[in-house]
Amino acid sequence: MTLPRPSATPSGTRAASSGGIPGGEIRGLTGLRAVAAGWVVLFHFHFTPLPGVAQVVDALGPLVTSGALGVDLFFVLSGFVIAHTYLDKLGPSLRAAATARFLWARACRLWPVYLLVLHAFGAWLVLRAVFDSDGVIAYQAVQPVLDVGQYLQQLLLVQLWDDPWFDGASWVGSTWSISAEWLAYLLFPVAALVLYRMRSLPVVVLALCSLALMAPMTWAYLATGSPYFEWSWLVRILGGFGAGALAHLVVRRLSWTPAQRRAASVVAAVLPLVLAAGLLLGELAGPGRGGAVMLLFPLLVAALAGADRGPAMLLSTPALVHGGRLSYALYLVHIPLFEVYWLALERFPVLAPNTALAHVVGIQVLFAAVGVSALVYRMVEEPSRRGLRRLSPAVERLGVRVAIALGILRARPVTLPDVAASTDGALATAAARFAAKRRAHARLSGRLEGPRHAASPLRPATLAAALATAQRRRAAHRRELDLWADYERAEYIRGNYLAAGN
Repeated sequence: MTLPRPSATPSGTRAASSGGIPGGEIRGLTGLRAVAAGWVVLFHFHFTPLPGVAQVVDALGPLVTSGALGVDLFFVLSGFVIAHTYLDKLGPSLRAAATARFLWARACRLWPVYLLVLHAFGAWLVLRAVFDSDGVIAYQAVQPVLDVGQYLQQLLLVQLWDDPWFDGASWVGSTWSISAEWLAYLLFPVAALVLYRMRSLPVVVLALCSLALMAPMTWAYLATGSPYFEWSWLVRILGGFGAGALAHLVVRRLSWTPAQRRAASVVAAVLPLVLAAGLLLGELAGPGRGGAVMLLFPLLVAALAGADRGPAMLLSTPALVHGGRLSYALYLVHIPLFEVYWLALERFPVLAPNTALAHVVGIQVLFAAVGVSALVYRMVEEPSRRGLRRLSPAVERLGVRVAIALGILRARPVTLPDVAASTDGALATAAARFAAKRRAHARLSGRLEGPRHAASPLRPATLAAALATAQRRRAAHRRELDLWADYERAEYIRGNYLAAGN
């Protein structure tokens, strides 16, 4: 069968060969990550005590002051992308090797830059704790605790898990969401079992379930104008991540005809205007009430995944896609840079808030955050991720071995024929045992011994040649159990396929 050649689409690197969403990276969603990161950065920068910043905030209002919603948009995006990439691999069954491969891939993505920023900013906090006598070491409402126990929690990204409030839980203030997302990753292999079995539900049901997961935080904004309540961080990550994963199930169920893609493009173009209007009008009902627009985040992500024009094309431009790839580094480095700048505003009269120099330096700090994130991405994040991913086979085997040690899996006992030990060592002894078992099988089946790899109409030459090559290959530096597994596989192929022409 000849499959149609995949074609490029604005929303993804390739179009799916038989309808559906694009395979591989969905570039429009990568570009959306840049927008979400920029929104969070501007939200944090608006706390800078400069008259110029205050004037901009007065003009834009909740378009800036509601930037914390960018974190919730990140959670929805992560749920969608993780389901898009891993659901078919993890959903059918819970397997130790596949789970280890997934978690290792996520660790390779999260930890390198996080560890760099954690230790660099941790040293800054220690210096402030030593030389500042006022007890304020970070610009957080609750001061972080510097001790060995907290360091270990920060190191393992579990600092948030036993705290109902995220204030002061992380040394680098914004990394509370990284700790929350790591928890979502650990839960996803189990959640994938449920999501995979929900994939055939009606699209309307899946869409309503996605919106329902956003409902608790939406109600919090409508009722109080604030997303902060006890264990709200847990509601935000589980709701947003789950809503994104369910939005993926909706998108994959649609056939994505040209008409549907045009409709998705219209929705993707209209929704940003609706979100902006909702933020502005919500302030009329009460401070923070406009945050309820987060209910529409799964719809925005789903629309951009299927759109092929309009905002999807803009978000798929090289500049925004690259910005999306820098978004994780930007999210981590901007708070340390801001904290250094904020301290300088306090300590140096030349940077007094009412001076032009303070405003110029503030703008430079914003640009520096982007530049530093690009440098960190290029020099640390990508090289470390690629290097660590090369260890994936060892990590997969480790997961299986741990499962066997815990009694979750059992190694199947192998019965080998008794033969004399070879003077060439264990590998030669294993080879001799395998040869003895092959001869025993041949005698029992009444087959003639000798070459059995000739091609026939029912035994293609390529498969026969491949088996012959595999049997001739020297099994150097391999364990006997591995050799036995290869032999059993070859016997299965021989008995079920190559012997079909006899």
